[in-house]
Amino acid sequence: MKSTSASHSGKAHGKIILIGEHAVVYGEPAIAIPFKAASVEVIIKKTDRPVTITSNYYAGALSKAPKELNYLSVLLQKISSDFKKTIDHIDINITSHIPPERGMGSSAAVSMAFVQALLSYFDISLEKEQLLYYVDLSEKIIHGNPSGIDARITSSEEPLFYKKGYVFESLPLNISGYLVVADTGETGQTSRAVADVAKALKNNYEIAEPLIRHIGELTLKAKSAIFNNDLYTLGRTLSKAHESLKQLTVSNNSLDQLVKTALEAGALGAKLTGGGRGGCMIALATSRKKAESIEHKLLKQGAAKTWIHRLKGEDINE
Repeated sequence: MKSTSASHSGKAHGKIILIGEHAVVYGEPAIAIPFKAASVEVIIKKTDRPVTITSNYYAGALSKAPKELNYLSVLLQKISSDFKKTIDHIDINITSHIPPERGMGSSAAVSMAFVQALLSYFDISLEKEQLLYYVDLSEKIIHGNPSGIDARITSSEEPLFYKKGYVFESLPLNISGYLVVADTGETGQTSRAVADVAKALKNNYEIAEPLIRHIGELTLKAKSAIFNNDLYTLGRTLSKAHESLKQLTVSNNSLDQLVKTALEAGALGAKLTGGGRGGCMIALATSRKKAESIEHKLLKQGAAKTWIHRLKGEDINE
């Protein structure tokens, strides 16, 4: 039986790469936005049993959890060791509405919420950068050499403009409109896509390199469109980015079909988001009504799940 001690919670949200994926690896900028339509909550409570975990993915002793959850054990050990805290018998309950392996920052959001809950349980208060240190640690365990953007965006209130080797820059979302996000139902193949882009740069540099640079130029154009509240330019820019990503072979038939469907339904622009080869796509709409119409067409086309995310400002009258 669980004890009656208070529970301690942490919350985080998903992320959407608006533009710049893949090119960001090679020094080009990217823009990520916080995606609060998909969230995670972790609740930690003292029990009379060894450390247990309850989630959609696994339920049972943390010591016997699949290797994919090893980062939680590492975080638990690291934080308790750093602050000389005893690991009591606790239950870790994870409620996630972010589908895994879709490029939406699922693992970073779980890590962020878990660290917040654990720090609350231990009665530890940390500055934001100290907290991010632990989330970055978990991301390195999972992804090897992450950009750090997922860890930051899952607790950010504003979009982030990021370029490798530079400080993350907050980007006020000064733009009207809506994003429709659609899940293909297929897990993304980020590692394979990244490897194939690297191979293309090695074997067909004269073709691949201009595509990478073009995505970087489009990202800067998207940033300018956001500053100027120019939804139409942003839409065209997103569609052009998808074409470049498609030429880099990181899209697939499912993504391309949903992008085509969204554009035919009246989206101002559409593209894949994240690593590609599955995962999700995004479409830009002028109003909630238009977004719902696009969403309906995407679901009819076969999207496994959709979300509508308001950007900022008023709807545009068409």
